[in-house]
Amino acid sequence: MELLRIENLSKSYSNHQALSNVSMAIPKGSIFGLLGPNGAGKTTLIRIITRIIEQDSGEAYLGGEKITPELVRRIGYLPEERGLYKKMKVGEQLLYLARLKGLNRTDAVGKIKNWLRRLDLTEWHNKAIEDLSKGMAQKVQFIATVLHEPELIILDEPFSGFDPVNANLIKDEIFKLQEAGATVIFSTHRMESVEELCDHIALINKSEKILDGKKLDIKNDHKDGTFIVTHEGSLVGGAHFELLSSSRTEIGLTESIIKDRTAGGPNNLVKELINHVEIHSFIEKVPTINEIFISKVKGGSHE
Repeated sequence: MELLRIENLSKSYSNHQALSNVSMAIPKGSIFGLLGPNGAGKTTLIRIITRIIEQDSGEAYLGGEKITPELVRRIGYLPEERGLYKKMKVGEQLLYLARLKGLNRTDAVGKIKNWLRRLDLTEWHNKAIEDLSKGMAQKVQFIATVLHEPELIILDEPFSGFDPVNANLIKDEIFKLQEAGATVIFSTHRMESVEELCDHIALINKSEKILDGKKLDIKNDHKDGTFIVTHEGSLVGGAHFELLSSSRTEIGLTESIIKDRTAGGPNNLVKELINHVEIHSFIEKVPTINEIFISKVKGGSHE
């Protein structure tokens, strides 16, 4: 079941086409990776969803309803460009933003105390934003994004400014939000975070969507018959496989990367290999999201 549906969105600025006929569906309860190089159109898409700007054509639906300014209250948005009032105290800032999202004062105060405790910020409640480190201010902005318990949470580069400990703390909170029923759109250039967090992804390049689907399905679709074999003995490429590289391991074995040329898949390949070497391990190489990203963006392939 989808929570957010994008239908044929287009947007241009003067002579620049920022989005071109983009469509996608974000499943309810998913962590959805929105990927693309700088200038691809990701931020434009997010700003249309959150009603910061208007599209030229197409439509965005949240829970089957066209997204209106009122419906935006069901969305939490953490922009890449952070925006907190530096002179305000942490607690005052969060209370002000919570009231703007429709929370009453009593509920807001209780939720603020809970989130400050969860993110180790309780002692900073009465400190001005300008007195916080970049990482602490980032945690305050994250709290402001999720405080009103939105159905859809949009996080644009949420780990910017975090050390590894606090990055892991925020990752844990994102998973907890998903478990509680939230849907998360996660826009980032950090592909290792996409590998860890996302179950669905879409790739935008040069204003167009060029890839979309379940992360696991996409990775499986981009396998190319490459295997990593650890073995004793020498391998030479031939009719059944292509030898791409070989190197010695620390324990004196050889690790070879080969490409299958047989017609019968891994079993036939293993049968061929054991005629030449003693196999210690045999693993199919599944491409990383980073490798798929680079191949699609550099190749300009549109699907």
